Amino acid sequence: MRVHVESYPDGHAADAPKRFWLHGRDIEVIHHIDQWHGPDYRYFKLIGDDGNLYILRLDEARAEWELTMFQRSTG
Repeated sequence: MRVHVESYPDGHAADAPKRFWLHGRDIEVIHHIDQWHGPDYRYFKLIGDDGNLYILRLDEARAEWELTMFQRSTG
């Protein structure tokens, strides 16, 4: 699922997510857990200000973001 992401430079080729919009909701990133590279993608595992876990994928060639995984907080 495509998402709009606001990012800030992290000193690498791609930008790290700062906040993103999902179904009209503004979700601020409060914790970056991990990031890794695929062949043409960059992945970010993070916690949103809603307490949920997300994995966002950046297609570096197209500069397009997608939500690839979502896990609702149990708390």
